[in-house]
Amino acid sequence: MQSLIEGIDYYLSPEGRVVFTEKYHLDKGYCCGNGCRHCPYDFEGVPEPRRSELIESRNEANSSS
Repeated sequence: MQSLIEGIDYYLSPEGRVVFTEKYHLDKGYCCGNGCRHCPYDFEGVPEPRRSELIESRNEANSSS
């Protein structure tokens, strides 16, 4: 397994959490179902109703920017 590169595969949130980037998820190749912030797979592995909540939240964030 390759080493992860900060700023490319992940970054640290202001709270000190590791946040994986969209690139990391695309390289992984599937949705893990954890509701990751940068999931490029429309949260397909996340069970309802959480999946719909995440999609709505992302859509609201994108429309306000």
